[in-house]
Amino acid sequence: TGETLGTFPRGTPGDVDAALAAAEDAYDEWRSLSYIDRAEYLWDIYHELRERTDELGEIVTKECGKEISEGRADVVEAYHMVEWAAANARHPHGDVVPSEIAAKDAYMRRKPRGVVGCITPWNFPVAIPFWHMAVALVEGNTVVWKPAEQTPWCGQIIAEMFEDAGIPDGVFNMVQGFGDAGNAIVEDDRVATVLFTGSAEVGHQISSKVGGEPGKLAACEMGGKNGIVVTEEADLDVAVHSAVMSSFKTTGQRCVSSERLIVHEDVYDEFKERFVELAEEVAVGDPLEEDTFMGPVVDASQVEKFSRYNELARTEGAEVLVDREELEPDEIPEGGEDGHWVGPFVYEIDYDPDLRCIHEEVFGPHVALMSYSGDIERAVEIHNDTPYGLAGAIISEDYRQINYYRDHAEVGLAYGNLPCIG
Repeated sequence: TGETLGTFPRGTPGDVDAALAAAEDAYDEWRSLSYIDRAEYLWDIYHELRERTDELGEIVTKECGKEISEGRADVVEAYHMVEWAAANARHPHGDVVPSEIAAKDAYMRRKPRGVVGCITPWNFPVAIPFWHMAVALVEGNTVVWKPAEQTPWCGQIIAEMFEDAGIPDGVFNMVQGFGDAGNAIVEDDRVATVLFTGSAEVGHQISSKVGGEPGKLAACEMGGKNGIVVTEEADLDVAVHSAVMSSFKTTGQRCVSSERLIVHEDVYDEFKERFVELAEEVAVGDPLEEDTFMGPVVDASQVEKFSRYNELARTEGAEVLVDREELEPDEIPEGGEDGHWVGPFVYEIDYDPDLRCIHEEVFGPHVALMSYSGDIERAVEIHNDTPYGLAGAIISEDYRQINYYRDHAEVGLAYGNLPCIG
């Protein structure tokens, strides 16, 4: 709706400095605790997340716009991550290594890194912070976290949960803020490790800053121009369902969302007809309503980017199949006139390695259909022609094609006969 839900103080580099000092001071005592003792604080948070799933899920939806079942799922995923991290504290850690010398024992131990800086995105404002922080804390690190500026309410509630759990002062620290606060975390010598989830542009900047410093590490999970390969052996019921879920869930605003559908010529026409029909019917509306499939995008800048890339596709020769960039007045919920509403934009285009529209991430419901001829090798060649390597999927009933995709697709997350939004 564009209404103000709350106001939160904007953190500064000075606030980051204070948080890092507190984290550094708390580190030695925190790391001296046993895994079990550290995990006890996480169990309290686990139970609070479970008890407040509906409440917090609604706040997720109000802040970032994804529909309510996804808002609740965000919280469920968070407490699953906390449960895993806390339970893992009771598992054996380290490895015994066979030694060539009888009188010598060789083994590996895991040791905490120190102060960990966490920078997280708005599209999973509860789940992803706990991907970063739950394991880091159980392993004995202290944390300074900057949540996304678009979802500060979720960040505030998470911080309050750590306070409710009684975690020692300085072990967990949050600084709300914008890029200057994030830069202060990345550039500070007290930060041993940076964990980042967000855009490729920012992730590459972080990697270049941290990677050249001895003793510092960065783990960056970034964006993608993810593809789904639909072969001539595909079950089209599975293919169409997977494509719709991958392209339009979270209004196409997942790092793993699919913006390229690479379809064999033998099944292309039928697939296109069925996919276009569903894209025309996707329910866009109030994300708090259970029958809504797509809510709004997160902010005005995302609407502008979506529109810009749609126009780029037209300029580069796309044949537009579905154009719901500007929704009909009756599709916008009452009171939502100031929201950021878009619908699916689907086009077909011949593959060309020089086309920007099929190589650059949009982060919205912007989807290219491309036909290919030949074998699975050709499909994977097209699939791999992006500067990204995050996720992708293959739809096929032929295990040999699936195995080829598994072995040759240049992705970190590969799905077979599933949507690529796991």
